[in-house]
Amino acid sequence: MSQTAPSTQSVAELAEALIACPSVTPAAGMVFDCLESQLAPLGFQVHRAISGEPPDGPVENLFAIRKGPESSRHFAFAGHVDVVPPGEGWTSAPFAPERRGELLYGRGAVDMKGAIAAMVAAVRDIPAESGTLSFVITGDEEGPAKFGTLALMEHMRAVGEIPDMCLDGEPTSVDRLGDMIKIGRRGSVNIWLEVEGTQGHVAYPHLADNPVPKLVAMLAELDALELDEGTEWFQASNIEITDLEVGNPVTNVIPSRAQARISIRFNALHNGVELVKLVEEIAARHGGTARAEISGEAFLTEPGLLSGIVTAAIEAETGITPELSTSGGTSDARFLKDMCPVIEFGLNNASMHKVDEAAGLNDLEVLAQIYRRIAEAALAV
Repeated sequence: MSQTAPSTQSVAELAEALIACPSVTPAAGMVFDCLESQLAPLGFQVHRAISGEPPDGPVENLFAIRKGPESSRHFAFAGHVDVVPPGEGWTSAPFAPERRGELLYGRGAVDMKGAIAAMVAAVRDIPAESGTLSFVITGDEEGPAKFGTLALMEHMRAVGEIPDMCLDGEPTSVDRLGDMIKIGRRGSVNIWLEVEGTQGHVAYPHLADNPVPKLVAMLAELDALELDEGTEWFQASNIEITDLEVGNPVTNVIPSRAQARISIRFNALHNGVELVKLVEEIAARHGGTARAEISGEAFLTEPGLLSGIVTAAIEAETGITPELSTSGGTSDARFLKDMCPVIEFGLNNASMHKVDEAAGLNDLEVLAQIYRRIAEAALAV
């Protein structure tokens, strides 16, 4: 691996240095040391902090800023250095980055250490007098995310460093680099359902109260719900049954409890609290209860200035006009949108979270140029 200074390393070399730091969620220590060593020589003031308590903490986060002239624009790059567990079956060691042909292999190459490396390479070519640049990097995007980007945003508000615009480097491209950007995401809520009954012998059902038929009826009503038909920018909201459990090991006993879990992905026609209330009412009608965890609300960055800047940069470097989309899962943009307009754009997502995750070497270089154009244009508005 190259030992040259960050200011002269290629994007691939910067990515290799990050990949070589094992950083399964929650990431801490070495990978942040590496990123700090890349940013500090470029004039960034680096703030690192550990937030939260078990079981969802502690989490390490990094906020780095290079201030421009007074009253200049502030553009932020956001992302995460934590990765999902590599799993078994890799051709080469997942945290030993390896170039084979036109690809760079390693856990996090796509999601999203490759994008962070491209961000670092992008900012080193932007003069400090152009404006303020910052990095909002968490170690807990792939996990509970309770003490990651939210804690970073709290710090940024406390020190008065609120960006005018933000780009999250999630891997959004599908077939070719630049063919899709995300201007919003659906919200997400998980709900645990439970029905209590009375245990008894199956031969004497009148002496028991079987909770299973009640839960089945509850789930049938929920499954039949049509929340909406979608909107101009969002697909239809959907409810999915993700778990069903009775835990009855014997055949001649009516159980005392039945449980299930549902997941709702919802568009901007709804909010999490209203949906939880709807499910609670249905659960109550069937003699059950509902316990919910809202992991994010739906949001949309209306097509306009920021999407135009990102689109123009992609077109200039690739000749592709990206599709504006809200498809897929959630990301930390669901938090960042409360601070400033945010759009997601990054590498091809075909291999993310998979064995032999890999990013195109040329894509890494092109992505850095696209990011540079985006930041320059955002600072010049």
